[in-house]
Amino acid sequence: MPFASLGLAPALLRAVREQGYTVPTAIQAAAIPAVVRGADVWAAAPTGSGKTVAFALPLLQRLTEAPRADGKRRTRVLVLVPTRELAAQVAEVFRGLAQHLPQPLKIAVIFGGVSINPQMMGLRGGADIVVATPGRLLDLVDHNALQLSNVAALVLDEADRLLDLGFADELARVLTLLPAQRQNLLFSATFPPAIDALAAQLLREPVRIELAAAPTTDLAAPAIAQRAIAVDASRRTQLLRHLVQQNKWERVLVFVATKFSAEIVADKLRKASILAEPFHGQLSQGKRTQVLDDFKAGRVHVVVATDLAARGIDVTELPVVVNYDLPRSAVDYIHRIGRTGRAGQSGEAYSFVTADMAAHFALIEKRQGLSLSREEIAGFESVELPSADAAPAAPSNGGIKGKRPSKKDKLRAAAAGQA
Repeated sequence: MPFASLGLAPALLRAVREQGYTVPTAIQAAAIPAVVRGADVWAAAPTGSGKTVAFALPLLQRLTEAPRADGKRRTRVLVLVPTRELAAQVAEVFRGLAQHLPQPLKIAVIFGGVSINPQMMGLRGGADIVVATPGRLLDLVDHNALQLSNVAALVLDEADRLLDLGFADELARVLTLLPAQRQNLLFSATFPPAIDALAAQLLREPVRIELAAAPTTDLAAPAIAQRAIAVDASRRTQLLRHLVQQNKWERVLVFVATKFSAEIVADKLRKASILAEPFHGQLSQGKRTQVLDDFKAGRVHVVVATDLAARGIDVTELPVVVNYDLPRSAVDYIHRIGRTGRAGQSGEAYSFVTADMAAHFALIEKRQGLSLSREEIAGFESVELPSADAAPAAPSNGGIKGKRPSKKDKLRAAAAGQA
């Protein structure tokens, strides 16, 4: 099915061609017609399947069909996202697709961690589309820099992450500022019970699209070879260095549990003459942007990141992801490894499994329907046994018993690093 069969304007089809899209992915083919006709949409699809284009194209189509009547620019599309990086990425997609429209659209991207004044200046004269994190959006509303009374379409992108990061209260307040009659779109790779409850409250007779668990022959579906490496905890950095050098990886995303680990591991890799940088929520926005730009340009070969990077970071042709520390849950595992194998590319995902975390990884495998053999790399064979206080398999809520941060800890971390 070509994009031309989806009823899109010629200017949008031209932008699609120039952006290098050939045929719609499964989520795009299913969602675009529903959004164009004004339906609410509940869409679950794998990471890297093209969800942003699936809502951006049809929303731009709807804006072209209902141009500004009085010439005044009012915010008609609001996209809420959980992280700064995802906000910038979604806005970039909108701008690329909107570049040939006969009536130019102003697309504003809003997030915390930077001065509010340039964003207030940027909103002078209004904006047709606003892509924002909830906290900074409400700050701008409080400063009378933005009004939401004309929003015709609301998108919650990575909706589950919005709740995970403690944005529930902010999201509830945003909803009170929006018109009752509007189109609502929920997009995510996973829909846990909390999101189902939100969808029931928010959506009216939605079109449900669920592709996450279905097998597919879609050419754009990810193909990720997953490997589990048994290794002693004390030798993980040496093994990582060995794998980078032996395989001549020029771009690898490494996930760790804490910002401290990100700094330490990146520093040790640099001492081994590997171009590496940490990436976590306590870095300034300027530094985070610089690291990602350098990573995409090949000036940095290894980015050592906390789960901040598990969603919304789209690096073209990223070949390898490494779980240096295992994720807390099976859902986080999906989003981590989904950074590779995007847009039809193949990729590899390595997980370092220590003796103390073997039971936890077994639970991740069970929930993902996986059965991975525990490989050993010559010279790095595991000899440790589980300690007396080794983390058992995580309970049903996805945490690791005895090591879960409290709800207050999560909210503090979210406020510090994400909003």
